[in-house]
Amino acid sequence: MNTYIKVIGLTGSHFVKEFVKIRHHDNKVREISEDTVAKKFKSGNTKIIVHFEEDGREIEIDDFSDPEIIRKFLGKAFL
Repeated sequence: MNTYIKVIGLTGSHFVKEFVKIRHHDNKVREISEDTVAKKFKSGNTKIIVHFEEDGREIEIDDFSDPEIIRKFLGKAFL
């Protein structure tokens, strides 16, 4: 399952993905465009974690989540 993180802060939001490295190497965190995440989300087998920087809250959204929650936190492009 692909996991993406949407970070929402005071200045805006962006999507990141953590790439897991093998053995002793550090994991890499890269910024991903919203179009790429929307395409992967529509194809299925994708989980998006919405992280709020102000209070540290996290919400997990997947293919089976309520469409109203998807529209509220991710936008119409993900439906």
